[in-house]
Amino acid sequence: MTLTVYNTLTRRQEPFETVEPGKVKMYYCGVTVYDYCHLGHARACIVWDVVRRYLQFIGYEVRYVQNFTDVDDKILNRARQEHSSMEAVAERFIKAYFEDMARLGIKEADEYPRATHTMNGIQRLIHELENKGFAYPSDGDVYYAVRQFGEYGKLSGRKLEDMQAGASDRVNIEDPEYQKKKDPFDFALWKAAKPGEPAWESPWGAGRPGWHIECSAMVRDRLGETIDIHAGGADLIFPHHENEIAQSEAVTGKPLANYWLHNGMVKVDGEKMSKSLGNFTTIRDLLDRGVDPMALRLFVLMAQYRKPLDFTDDAIAAATNGWHTLKEGLLFGHQYAKQLGWEVNSSPLPEFVERFKEAVNDDFNFPGGVSVLFELAKELRREGNIIVHEGKTDTPAEELQKQWQTLVTLAEVLGLTAQPEAETPVNDGLSDAEIEDLIQQRQAARKARNFAEADRIRNELQAKGITLIDSPEGTRWHRS
Repeated sequence: MTLTVYNTLTRRQEPFETVEPGKVKMYYCGVTVYDYCHLGHARACIVWDVVRRYLQFIGYEVRYVQNFTDVDDKILNRARQEHSSMEAVAERFIKAYFEDMARLGIKEADEYPRATHTMNGIQRLIHELENKGFAYPSDGDVYYAVRQFGEYGKLSGRKLEDMQAGASDRVNIEDPEYQKKKDPFDFALWKAAKPGEPAWESPWGAGRPGWHIECSAMVRDRLGETIDIHAGGADLIFPHHENEIAQSEAVTGKPLANYWLHNGMVKVDGEKMSKSLGNFTTIRDLLDRGVDPMALRLFVLMAQYRKPLDFTDDAIAAATNGWHTLKEGLLFGHQYAKQLGWEVNSSPLPEFVERFKEAVNDDFNFPGGVSVLFELAKELRREGNIIVHEGKTDTPAEELQKQWQTLVTLAEVLGLTAQPEAETPVNDGLSDAEIEDLIQQRQAARKARNFAEADRIRNELQAKGITLIDSPEGTRWHRS
């Protein structure tokens, strides 16, 4: 089965075909850096990270670009509140972004263009729009003439006449910006400088770019006129992505992107996340409270990426339990490779790889892929329990190694990884011989029917990370 994806532009699922065979140009509308990243950012970044990983897994060479919006009213407002500068605020939260993403296991993009580093490309694009009759200057500002672009609304499905009918009560004709426009639907490409705000020189006077033109310019500068995938949250479909299309395609006459992919929004206990409701949760707050980053990844991947995702304590608890199962499977090789006599890596089992790909090829059905991982992990966990309790297993070591290698390989595609915890120095000083001696003391206590002493010794060993397993053949132990 070949990969098919749901394209917001056409409103249907389509076979995935790239502009250049074997190569994918992918752009993700990144964050506006005025605050710490929240759960909505976590979902989007995890989803597009895994889309990129999966495309690479099935053989594509992916060039993945993600922007930072580092000039914006929200950043300026934050700078005023903190008596700081736009540059200082942006730098602080870009640094925080990379810290948060590293904790979530997000691979870095190939490039992170910034709006402030793309001024030449922005001004060039505005100039071309003006020359082609799609933009006009007005008292230091420059606006996009929406009605000049006949396909406006094709991404969102909105029609200007319908929007006009619903907007009449919301238009403030006293608004200075409204008075500068030829049409209420026109939007700013360039904003004239205001006192105390950063500004750049331009043919239209000192000022700064509008938000929408920034992404159009960054896509064009870094990836070219037509890319394969333009990704982002569903909240960006209108007006941001709609306006990007209008700007870029008016100049080039070519599709800006062949596939528009959008992830669903995040709710908290059924409500929209917002600071006013007191349910606004940042990534770092959540992880600092003890939620495992891999459990958060799993939580995101267990939902269909285009659907709304409801963040609840119960959902995170379920994802955490699920992660414990996967983690046990992923650590199987680290725990038992030596005992089972594994010497060299083996290749993944083709039947599981094909089932994984068959699931995920259906519009990035990551929940279907996760189910394949659980099947492998549960089997390995069962085998591990047999080894612990009986000292051996009847399953051939080579088969177990292939199962484990398959799980590790497929989990890596989803960014789910586990490493053994560093061992503490000889468990508070207990050597193997000392552990064996305590076990002998416990057995003597049990023979003497001094069960309180036997339980005391078991509890003492348990507190030091030593688990005892009693069986008819005797008592086995392992360090946990």
